[in-house]
Amino acid sequence: MDKMRILFVCMGNICRSPTAEGVMRHMIRHAGLDDLIDVDSAGTHGYFIGAPPDPRALVTAQRRGYDLSDLRGRLLVPDDFERFDLLLAMDFTNLDKLQTLCPSQYQSKVGMLMGYARKHKSPVVPDPYDRGPAEFERVLDYIEDACSGLLRALEHSSVVLG
Repeated sequence: MDKMRILFVCMGNICRSPTAEGVMRHMIRHAGLDDLIDVDSAGTHGYFIGAPPDPRALVTAQRRGYDLSDLRGRLLVPDDFERFDLLLAMDFTNLDKLQTLCPSQYQSKVGMLMGYARKHKSPVVPDPYDRGPAEFERVLDYIEDACSGLLRALEHSSVVLG
């Protein structure tokens, strides 16, 4: 069986989407699902191609046991719509960009990460870039919640059950 491939998408790929990639990668590893699910992240804008995650995102994630140090910003490319099974936006601006760029046959792959959240009712993961450390903590709270819900959904789907 092919791996389920998930792409997390935000604007610059240095705060929210790499955090989601790191959190989900950690959860997948601890669930023993490395052979079944693969994750990546990308940005809709090329501001930070090749850059590591924002230092505030790195520190916040590290305090909770997530390692983002090997991640580097990359730009969403047209091939991503074919290669990935799910492309999950962090907010409505990036969802709109994904939907605009996405070929019609792949539109069903595009969605919102927070649609999987169980505890937090926000429809979006807010952009912490111009804010302080507390906002990075809140972003990580939202991402942990949504990634946990996403993993539960995958565990109860044909991805894991075959």
